[in-house]
Amino acid sequence: MSPPMGVIMPRITISGHPGSGTSTLVSKLSEKYQWTTINGGQVFRDEASRRGLSLSDFGKLCSKDEAVDRELDNTLKTIIQENVIDIVESRLAGWWAYRLDSKCIRLWLQVSDEERANRVSSRENITFDLAFKENYERTNRDSKRYMKMYGIDPEQPEPYTHVVDATEIGTDEVFSRVVEILEASN
Repeated sequence: MSPPMGVIMPRITISGHPGSGTSTLVSKLSEKYQWTTINGGQVFRDEASRRGLSLSDFGKLCSKDEAVDRELDNTLKTIIQENVIDIVESRLAGWWAYRLDSKCIRLWLQVSDEERANRVSSRENITFDLAFKENYERTNRDSKRYMKMYGIDPEQPEPYTHVVDATEIGTDEVFSRVVEILEASN
């Protein structure tokens, strides 16, 4: 069900660790409401392509040069400030919206490390142990970088208006809960 004519739904940021279901949720919300979206990961991929670098090489550049990360983060901040995209998905989108005092819903999808590893293992066709290890290393590396650069720990609840624990519920239930949140805030 779409919102009634003339009703403006609030914009939303969606954040969570890899394997938490953010991309699936964004896709379902975009389809339901015909909303525009931007994915932080896509911004990263587009910039790698613009520079003529593979994702791996671009990732190495980012880890050596904070200015590159800051440039990508500034792109997301500008998008949030301009309020022209309905759904902004990235691990730090909620923090940027919070710090910019953006009037939107800021959602964190919480999922246990084990369940995220199960999801990544299935999606990437790798072993559970490898998925768990890679998720752990990426989360730690990124958390240290965010703390060093911005004093941010993405998991801290401070910036989020809503946290949905998606560990033991499916994508349809997550979607239903978020639709309820959106429609209740109208």
